[in-house]
Amino acid sequence: MAANEEQDPSGWQPNEEAEDGSGWEVDPSDENGAAVVRAVGRQIRLHRKRAGMSGAELGRRTGYGEAMIYKMETGVRIPRPEFLDAVDTVLNAGGLIAATKEDVAEVGYPKEVRELAQMENRAVDILTYGIHNLHGLLQIEEYIRELLKTRRPAYVEEHLERRVAARLARQKVFERSPAPEMSFIQEEVTLTRPIGGRMVLRRQLEHLLHVGRLPHVEIQVMPTSCGDHPGTGGRIDILKFPDGTGVGRMDDEFGGRPASDPRHLRLLELRYGIIRGRALTPEKSMAFIERLLGER
Repeated sequence: MAANEEQDPSGWQPNEEAEDGSGWEVDPSDENGAAVVRAVGRQIRLHRKRAGMSGAELGRRTGYGEAMIYKMETGVRIPRPEFLDAVDTVLNAGGLIAATKEDVAEVGYPKEVRELAQMENRAVDILTYGIHNLHGLLQIEEYIRELLKTRRPAYVEEHLERRVAARLARQKVFERSPAPEMSFIQEEVTLTRPIGGRMVLRRQLEHLLHVGRLPHVEIQVMPTSCGDHPGTGGRIDILKFPDGTGVGRMDDEFGGRPASDPRHLRLLELRYGIIRGRALTPEKSMAFIERLLGER
């Protein structure tokens, strides 16, 4: 799902006063995420009180302002991992506060991206066809950042970095065991558009070669010269789950919204199969990318 890639308009508000670099503001519409942050804040406050330490003293010993300590204790602000480590040490919490880092880190990502990542982590098959940009699971950090910078109105810096981190976190799906079968079909233009400049594109293409050689991944290139295929209707994403269900979307079908009706999924799979058959084979696609690298 693309765009700047995943069409995931976030509900969280950009914070314009990122004092002390301590963390991000909590999205008030993300009830589950807000509950996690409040619970962690209560733990911090409980351990601070038990240690007989004021908020000002905890801030001094961890390098944060007193006001920021109270914001994190009350669940207004999402603490960073290094803060949780520091607080755990200063308050002698025995790892109880540090153990919340993974849950807190996930809350820092936009709700829609978390939900997408959860579906990708359940999937046994991931099928994607991209027409404008490389799929988010294939993007390197530099490419992600430069691609997101093209958005208008532009993201504020904190908002931008939050999305970069979220997209990178989704790529943990490659490390799953057993790994899902993954098929990426990319229009030729997505491999030549110089997002971030010549060197960023070069590193991105090198990354594609690395990913494309993984045993559970196929990357195929759709040549611009091939115009007779149903991908002209827009990008396609299909996720299949272990129980035989699935979810998919295509830009010009079902209002662009995800569909799980088996009839709709069969339609998307039919189109995807035709596109896959018209694209270069995985072997020829790797050779195509290598040729592009040789030209740069």
